[in-house]
Amino acid sequence: MAAALGGAPVLHLDDIASHEQLFEWTDRLMAQVIRPLARGESAHYTPYDWQARTFTAPLPLPAAPVVLVEGVGAGRRALRPHLALLLWMELPRQESWARGRRRDGAEQREFWDGWVKAEHAHFAEDPSRPHADLLVRQAPEGYEVLPGPASTGGPDQSVTQSNSPSSLW
Repeated sequence: MAAALGGAPVLHLDDIASHEQLFEWTDRLMAQVIRPLARGESAHYTPYDWQARTFTAPLPLPAAPVVLVEGVGAGRRALRPHLALLLWMELPRQESWARGRRRDGAEQREFWDGWVKAEHAHFAEDPSRPHADLLVRQAPEGYEVLPGPASTGGPDQSVTQSNSPSSLW
């Protein structure tokens, strides 16, 4: 998607969250990223090192016409006013959690037990999916993009995307 948007910068919320603040990072994101970008300035955020369990040196995030923010919690209530569009990756939780566990290995097993509980609590308090403009589903080849619950578009606007960008982006 970033390439289809002319090399749009991407902020991974895994860099914003931490072991101590799985979902309680909104103030830091607003101060380090959202407010500077809203002023047309480059942002600087301190990414979290999940292995060392510490924040590292600040990284720049350039101001751009579009900045992609990806990760669980991107559609939270406090951020929605700052979003042009909210895309929801339609993936069963169990599959998503299994992917994370495979990625992070046995050394993060305890983390994932806590994550599952924290994610349940987050979405019970502040659901994102009902506010999604688009739903993205993995297809046998590529992704299928459909209007989301918050979309004003009709059912004729669905797009199936493979390795080439779609006109929606």
